[in-house]
Amino acid sequence: MARIVFAIFLLGPPAIRAQILALPSDDFAWVNLRAIAPAIRIELRYATSENIAHRALYPRGMQPLVRAGVARRLITAQAILRRYNRSLKIWDAYRPRDAQAQLWRLAPKNDYIVNPQGGSGSLHSWGIAVDATLVDDWGRPLSMPTDFDDFTPAAMLHYKGTDPIVRTHLYLLQRTMAHAGFYGLRTEWWHFTTSDWKRYVPERLAKLSNAVVLPTNQ
Repeated sequence: MARIVFAIFLLGPPAIRAQILALPSDDFAWVNLRAIAPAIRIELRYATSENIAHRALYPRGMQPLVRAGVARRLITAQAILRRYNRSLKIWDAYRPRDAQAQLWRLAPKNDYIVNPQGGSGSLHSWGIAVDATLVDDWGRPLSMPTDFDDFTPAAMLHYKGTDPIVRTHLYLLQRTMAHAGFYGLRTEWWHFTTSDWKRYVPERLAKLSNAVVLPTNQ
């Protein structure tokens, strides 16, 4: 992954190099993705009513926060996608624990929402996971298997449908995120966790984690 980031740094446009150089050297530092990588589209669904709760779970003015090490990988993914005239759109980044608790109360004990008190909790709450999709040059969403928060078999990581356009878009997203150093989640095609996530959580919690992540290049 380091070689990929280095190649993007050397060969990418000056704006990409500037974004990477502007990041804190400490991977654990928190950064605002909207400020550090303005080309990445942001639509925090939990700051709207377009989610499973049908109401805003985030406070007004919530920003898309991630760790600096994760931001580097997202900038790399964005640079790859620009070669195809596509861009990332982030549906969720850092998720406050109280918002995760509200989600758990809405749909406890299923394969989609993690108990905030179990294991490492949601990896969103550690700033090391994002929910992402693709848009075109005008910010228009591309056809994907489902919308956000669709907790049905159609939202699985491995697409079982027959639409070739959806399959192509999902393949591009997953391969891009894999090359940038992310894992996918078995039950949500839009969820991506940095592959070195265990660096960011206490060792005792990493061992207890009930997160199920699979490499997206499988």
